[in-house]
Amino acid sequence: MLIQCALRPGVQIPLPASGLGARGRSKGRETKTMRTVDRGRVTSLIAREEKTFEERHPRSRDLFERGRKSLLAGVPMNWMVRWAGPYPIFVTEGRGARVACVDGHRYVDLCLGDTGSMFGHSPPAVAKVLARQVRRGITMMLPSEDSVWVGEELARRFGLPYWQIAMTATDANRFAVRLAREVTGRPKILVYNGCYHGTVDETLVSLRDGQTTARDGNIGPPVDPALTTKAIEFNDLDALARALQDQDVAAVLAEPAMTNRGIILPEPGYHEALRDLTRRAKTLLILDETHTICAGPGGYTRAHGLAPDLLTIGKPIGSGVPCAAYGISQDVADRILAKVKADTTDESGIGGTLSGNALAVAAMRATFEHVITQAAFDRMIPLAERFERGVAETIRAYDLPWHVVRLGTRVEYRFGPTPPRDGGQAEAAKDHDLDRLLHLYCLNRGILLTPFHSMALVAPSATGRDVDRHTRVFRACVRELVGRRRRGPAEAGVGP
Repeated sequence: MLIQCALRPGVQIPLPASGLGARGRSKGRETKTMRTVDRGRVTSLIAREEKTFEERHPRSRDLFERGRKSLLAGVPMNWMVRWAGPYPIFVTEGRGARVACVDGHRYVDLCLGDTGSMFGHSPPAVAKVLARQVRRGITMMLPSEDSVWVGEELARRFGLPYWQIAMTATDANRFAVRLAREVTGRPKILVYNGCYHGTVDETLVSLRDGQTTARDGNIGPPVDPALTTKAIEFNDLDALARALQDQDVAAVLAEPAMTNRGIILPEPGYHEALRDLTRRAKTLLILDETHTICAGPGGYTRAHGLAPDLLTIGKPIGSGVPCAAYGISQDVADRILAKVKADTTDESGIGGTLSGNALAVAAMRATFEHVITQAAFDRMIPLAERFERGVAETIRAYDLPWHVVRLGTRVEYRFGPTPPRDGGQAEAAKDHDLDRLLHLYCLNRGILLTPFHSMALVAPSATGRDVDRHTRVFRACVRELVGRRRRGPAEAGVGP
């Protein structure tokens, strides 16, 4: 099947005829000859690793039990129980690419606050600025000179002329959605199945049998999600065209590449067609770069020349200090400015007393100036490539039906032969037991992976030895699972 791309007349974008496109094929190997994993062995290794974890983390266990008496689920934020052990480790400090816990263990941190500290914990340049700003004032509900510098820098990096500051990416996405509805006069938002854009009600949805429904685990959805949202699969241009044809979608809210159900890359030509179809339908395009900033200093948008109407970003841009931002095109700004300046703007549903506070914008300025730099990416990307190479060579050596995917400095391995092309395929391919085992195995050997899936982020202060340490641990776990390798030695990732 082909779809015409009006942005480039005469160019036809191929759509895959079946579940996996060329990017997902197995490069000439028949997956039926690959090894299968003994599930009984997985279960026994998990039991062993859980016992080891508990033996090594008694102080964390005590704090967790104490926390259960005052904190819901024993932790200050419920996701913190999602780690692979029977309870989370309690940390004492994080610096650079390392964290330490109350039981005296130090870890190579490949989670990095699930992107919140993607460029390392407590960068010295940012810590110095924050210490100075705390003495000067934290929040006054007035702009500072740093805020102007940050706005100019955001415009330079991402190409959108106007910016506003928020506390979190959730807020930035909520505000962008409200702006899109106001500008277009339309009620619905379109998102991709398996997406995550924070705790935005319109995005906590799933696609089941072609219907938009509340996502499993969505606590107290205020209305039937079908009233506010259309969910489709990523990389499906036919579904996108159908969803936009009713002219009721205010905006498509999307990551440039999906990351919540693992890394799902856009197929060739997808973004050109997405932009073309949204413009034809007079639907705004909002790109959420909160995770895909891993693609470069200006995110995936700058690296691939994308042209959204709005752009949101949070987490890493303040080196862990809560802050976010959303950018607005000239057209959207022209259509919304009168509303923003109205006397009722303090009750508009957009903003917050602590948004844009002096401490947050000072952190953003220091982070953009000294941390999220091209020099940092020049160090991080080769390390991420080394990580990817180490995992891929181990998978090949043991002839496993697994694969590894990288997006800039973000790397993930999955327990299936080919990369999924959408959220539905990614969900169907999940292997919770193998995920749990690999996380525990790494944790017990001093390596933290992102708890929700087997994903790694490589900080600028990480080293080749850190990456190779993961490769050795990963290989040791595979060896325990399946025995001797079938192929030649794979001293993966080892290099200068």
